[in-house]
Amino acid sequence: MTNPPIADKYSSIRLGNQLCFPLYACAKEVVRLYRKPLERLGLTYTQYTVMMVFWEHGGMTEKELGEIVHLDSGTLAPLLKRLEKQGLITRTRPESNESKLFIALTERGEKLEEEALHVPQEMSGCIRLSSEELTSLKSLLDKMMVMLEETK
Repeated sequence: MTNPPIADKYSSIRLGNQLCFPLYACAKEVVRLYRKPLERLGLTYTQYTVMMVFWEHGGMTEKELGEIVHLDSGTLAPLLKRLEKQGLITRTRPESNESKLFIALTERGEKLEEEALHVPQEMSGCIRLSSEELTSLKSLLDKMMVMLEETK
């Protein structure tokens, strides 16, 4: 008689039992779906998230931006350089504190907000969950993010 397989011993390291993998895979697929609507704006998904922050809050320091979008300076710096080359933002160091980098929208960057209005409309049918499910999912992810921030 052979021993039955010990399923419980390895179940914690099975991909199908992980929370992180469906979060990762869904995020990757959602970002992929954003490519087409963002092409018309000339933005990547990460650039789009940064621009949304500026459209909502206006200019700010690189550090403040990084805290909002959860990106470090090493990731933000090249992204901001590309946005500056596109003429969408300006990056300046105030004489009073040259260690800070202040970022502001250009007129062209401000006008891009109007052009971006099509993006949420195009994306609205991509995730086929009810509005209640979407609200619940967003609420749970926001709650999870707060908890993860507390562990830092």
